[in-house]
Amino acid sequence: MAHVVEMFNRIEDDNDAIEANNSDRRALESRIRNTPKRALREQLAELPPYRRPVRGSSQQRILATLRAALNDAIRQQLATFNPAAHVTVEATKVRPLIWTSERVEQWRRTGLRPGPVMVWTPEQAGGFLDHVAEHDPDYEALWHVATFRGTRRGELAGLGWTDTNLDGATLQILTQLTEVDYQVTEGAPKSAAGERTVSLDREGVRLLRQHRRHQWAERQRLGSLWVESGRVFTKPDGSELRPSWISDRFARLSAAAGVPPIRLHDLRHVAATLMLAASVDLKVIQETLGHSTLATTSDLYTSVLPEVANAAAEATRSIVPRRKTLGHPSGTHGPPTTIAEQRGDALR
Repeated sequence: MAHVVEMFNRIEDDNDAIEANNSDRRALESRIRNTPKRALREQLAELPPYRRPVRGSSQQRILATLRAALNDAIRQQLATFNPAAHVTVEATKVRPLIWTSERVEQWRRTGLRPGPVMVWTPEQAGGFLDHVAEHDPDYEALWHVATFRGTRRGELAGLGWTDTNLDGATLQILTQLTEVDYQVTEGAPKSAAGERTVSLDREGVRLLRQHRRHQWAERQRLGSLWVESGRVFTKPDGSELRPSWISDRFARLSAAAGVPPIRLHDLRHVAATLMLAASVDLKVIQETLGHSTLATTSDLYTSVLPEVANAAAEATRSIVPRRKTLGHPSGTHGPPTTIAEQRGDALR
């Protein structure tokens, strides 16, 4: 059991190192935006790429896999004791935060993020998409799907043209690519609910058609040098993308776009929040994101935008009748609304 505990202690140590490196990268990128010096860019290039810490929920899945493997070993008489059965890992649910103007101002002043999971407003998401349309047109379709449909990076990397139906405006999520220690493997989506049909908007269909034409032109140009991976989103030679490449490119593009920082995975939160603001039914949001339960969608993946919350507050207030008109200066009132008030006016 001590070895299992030590393993999770080392994971936490690695998390500290990952977060420190991510913080250093963000601080350098912030300085480069203000003073794009060559020395700073060289310093940034020497830092490791952004990585996601292995948080509580992922640690719980690691522990569950280890328990299952050791139970199999016991059944096969390869072991007599399951030490993982006596270890627990706490999973703290992190609530996403919206990048409000106040939080953006603080981040620009200090370089610190208010929380580990941040969500763009519609304006910020639009700023990012406008930037990639100009500076990363070859992958504009990828960023559009990721932003509006919340598709996971492994699902984007694993998406094949045979899984698309652009006439029907849908994508079939049937496979994903996973990457461990720079080794990429193909497998099923994260859960049974991950196998799903994702509907596309008209702009998404247009961008994917444009992307397919561009890919076909590159295929013709390269001839025998073209790698026939069958993937929708590929390297310029047709070979498949690494999931980590998508994350790294997103970090660079979002920094260059001048929008506040979020992780690539946070685009799933952005997509959920945009759908919620557009009054999309929560069940539809769940199925679009590929969640196993509605609770996951409602608890963790839908943040309420300030303007939506304000509109709800005003709508709630408006259904309550009031005797006096609100907002009048002291000593002034609206017209009398009760018999007692009318009688008082007559006596004056």
